[in-house]
Amino acid sequence: MGVTEAGDVSGGKRAVPEPDVRFRAMPGSLYVVATPLGNLRDLTLRALDVLATADVIAAEDTRTTGNLLRYYGIVAQTMSLHAHNEEARARTIVARLAEGKSVALVSDAGTPGISDPGARTVRAVRAAGYPVIPIPGPSAVAAAISVAGLQADAFLFAGFLPTQAKARRERLQSLAPLPAALVFHEAPHRIRATADDLRAAFGDARVLVVARELTKTFETIACMPLAEAPSWIAGDPNRERGEFVLIVDAPPPAAAGEAALDPVALRWLVALLEELPPARAARVVASVTGARRADVYARALALKPEND
Repeated sequence: MGVTEAGDVSGGKRAVPEPDVRFRAMPGSLYVVATPLGNLRDLTLRALDVLATADVIAAEDTRTTGNLLRYYGIVAQTMSLHAHNEEARARTIVARLAEGKSVALVSDAGTPGISDPGARTVRAVRAAGYPVIPIPGPSAVAAAISVAGLQADAFLFAGFLPTQAKARRERLQSLAPLPAALVFHEAPHRIRATADDLRAAFGDARVLVVARELTKTFETIACMPLAEAPSWIAGDPNRERGEFVLIVDAPPPAAAGEAALDPVALRWLVALLEELPPARAARVVASVTGARRADVYARALALKPEND
């Protein structure tokens, strides 16, 4: 693919593609291609080039990908690659690459390998010695974070939480001490329970951003304290429909004079507050960790007021 040189404001040079030269999938290469979350116009030009020239497109659901291909007038050979057949399909893809074929890997929406199939295939192809080339584009995580207005300087993508209530609560308790924004995917039938568990694990004051049906007709982006999340969801049946990205912003900075608990003490406290009132939980944590009891008790009240 040809490039030309263009000057930048610092006086240096940067490479830019020639406008009339299209990208072409190369033999023996796997392309990990991001596809639209909902709005089909969000497909990048290079993704179009790869999908139009790849010998095979490995798709999470060939019917969903077929809609995208028809929209752009692309005729291509497709194969299914999903959570239940990825191990076998990865071997098939390695064999195709050995024959000199090019393969494009796509999921139903967004970027493969991020809470979607693809990571196992990438590992197999790389282990076999073939190039794996990212074709970046839509990502529900990046889209949600870009409009969240986070105070946090860092975020952790935690994917889907466990479906079982006990395991979900334990997972959230382990994440509560982290000084970062926490990003989750969630299914519509669990959104109410998850909102309740987020509030219980992180307290009322932390900010929740709900990004629902991103780029689709009924896209919703809402921001609220966790205390308001259950009632907000219950306020409209449509708020329990669609695909969700949930972001819990980092804890607010400690107020002047308020001592911060170390992560171990905070993890103990969050766990004990599930079973004990704040005063008793604070006493146990102070005894086990050596933290000042007054500091632990103040944090306990912030997480779970005595009258809860």
